[in-house]
Amino acid sequence: MAYLTTRSNYRTPMVSPFDSLFGNMLGDWGVTSRKVPPVDITETDTAYILEAELAGYKQEDVKVNIEKHVLRLSSTKESVREEKDEKKILICERRYQNFERSFSLPEDVNEEKIEGEFSNGVLTITLPKKEVAQPKSIDVKIKKN
Repeated sequence: MAYLTTRSNYRTPMVSPFDSLFGNMLGDWGVTSRKVPPVDITETDTAYILEAELAGYKQEDVKVNIEKHVLRLSSTKESVREEKDEKKILICERRYQNFERSFSLPEDVNEEKIEGEFSNGVLTITLPKKEVAQPKSIDVKIKKN
């Protein structure tokens, strides 16, 4: 059975025990540090369905492309906060960061019929399955000498 797999385009450095200790001790101060959108992937008999949570993003902010059997989601939306009408920003937790997620596609995905829909901050990509040629068995006759 084939599955979509997350793909990384860069090497992640090993986290030292020192970094891990201070990361856990200091915490995130109530602000999430997640830089990529959370994704759910499900499978039916006829398709794989990828749902990415993109709250606050608009359809035009998100790019989806496929190249060499890799599905890539990305955005370069930037937060712009201005102080207006003599208001000072006291807390600014709503910010957007650039992100890129890549997924290696299984060989049974029909890339020509992939469809996407963006609704209520959720991007849903339907990846229909196609028939995959099954390996053939060949009988080999061995001659006796």
